Amino acid sequence: MGFARACSVALVGVDGVVVEVQADLEPGVAAFTLVGLPDKSLVESRDRVRAAVVNSGAEWPQKKLTVGLSPASVPKGGSGFDLAVACAVLGAAERIDPAAIADVVMIGELGLDGRVRPVRGVLPAVLAAAEAGYRKVVVPEQTASEAALVPGVSVLGVRSLRQLIAVLSDEPVPDEPEIREEGRPDTMLAGLMVPGAGIGTGLAMGSAQGDGHRPDLADVAGQETPRKALEVAAAGGHHLLLSGPPGAGKTMLAERLSAILPPLTRRESLEVTAVHSVAGILPPGEPLVSRAPYCAPHHSATMQSLIGGGNGLPRPGAVSLAHRGVLFLDEAPEFSVRALDALRQPLESGHVVVARSAGVVRLPARFLMVLAANPCPCGRHTLTGAACECPPSSVRRYQARLSGPLLDRVDLRVVVAPVTREDLMGRGGRGESTADVASRVREARSRAAARLAGTPWATNSEVPGHELRTRLLAAPGALMEAERDMERGLLTARGLDRVLRVAWTLADLRGADRPEAFDIAVALELRTGISRGASVLDRAS
Repeated sequence: MGFARACSVALVGVDGVVVEVQADLEPGVAAFTLVGLPDKSLVESRDRVRAAVVNSGAEWPQKKLTVGLSPASVPKGGSGFDLAVACAVLGAAERIDPAAIADVVMIGELGLDGRVRPVRGVLPAVLAAAEAGYRKVVVPEQTASEAALVPGVSVLGVRSLRQLIAVLSDEPVPDEPEIREEGRPDTMLAGLMVPGAGIGTGLAMGSAQGDGHRPDLADVAGQETPRKALEVAAAGGHHLLLSGPPGAGKTMLAERLSAILPPLTRRESLEVTAVHSVAGILPPGEPLVSRAPYCAPHHSATMQSLIGGGNGLPRPGAVSLAHRGVLFLDEAPEFSVRALDALRQPLESGHVVVARSAGVVRLPARFLMVLAANPCPCGRHTLTGAACECPPSSVRRYQARLSGPLLDRVDLRVVVAPVTREDLMGRGGRGESTADVASRVREARSRAAARLAGTPWATNSEVPGHELRTRLLAAPGALMEAERDMERGLLTARGLDRVLRVAWTLADLRGADRPEAFDIAVALELRTGISRGASVLDRAS
């Protein structure tokens, strides 16, 4: 009779629960029973663990073996428990000292040959272990740098079960050939990983990593008002709608937004890295995501791929992969109405709650959304000199695909006009670079951070309406024009709050202490598209 225990971590979204893996050996007919609410992939670990132990040179116990996963009420899945199960069995068989593994958290999949293979979600799993008081973790060698991001935890990266047995038994550690794993695409994320519009981490665009080129705002010809809107969106975290004909530069502008966002703080980097780790898209050699991510799903993406889901416990979707970064929906009216309307909750709350039969998962989703849309199906509705072929009913249906409640959550709505010949040929001069705009954005964010110090809000877009109307007040008389728009039905109560948030961002960009009537006028024009005077936006630029 023998007993031993090891520990692993069950992930629910990006949150982890430490699970005690207990192994008990008793006399009787040789059998292997796994209990504790395991899913199918975890039940299959019995065969993987047995083969890995035997092929690592250890003897499999020929007794009645019961492995329990506690707490039993927590759903458990995936192959990350293999390493802990194998060590618990070997401890119960006295092949290794049970005391050596009792307080060690082990995460990793076992191959039939005994090699330790990487799994998703190592960072959030180690974070959960550290919060539970564990100070020693064993992970696959390929993910050791990811686990080492957690302070106060001793990390051991192993290549094989044979190596781990030697370390725990204080024996000479055998050399194992290095394992190189190629990334495997996730079928749930189909449509997100498209060339030129994928998920970028270290750079603004995933496709730019190969040649080291980063898209620069100076490449954009003309478009002074959309460029200003981009700067305001980055400085305050405001959602943005770019509307205009094909070829005007909507996608080009959106691709450059993440580059002018400030670098992520340490806490934000860990949040983003944890989400990307669970999704399995961390770039090789980059354990920590330090720049704002950029996620651009194709318009054929389903609601599940946008919000999150999948079989069993849900996995992160595009809104979570864009956490602390940019979510760009090109050809927004072409997305399904169901998928677009599902964005309402994360736009307001900064997180998404996905319920499945296996459980309810809360995933972070505080992103900056950019919508790009043509004015009609053919794209020529607003052009002069080009005949639009769409009947009025078709134009109305197309524009109605972006629902009122969704648009009410968009702070900035800008028309992107076709580029003039003079701007395209560079006769108007080269525009400001990304570095220049990013510098102003950082300064504006610093002013907002100083004003919001001691509150749970980091940017102007997060400040609730009651704070804007009671504590963070605009200059006297500044709201007269906004109040008139409310009386005429042009502005909702939520819309007024969003105008005030944009006005505070404009004041931060000017270095002012509070918004003036001019800031309110610019914010109204950026939101409604109704001109407040020929020079309002020009003066704001």
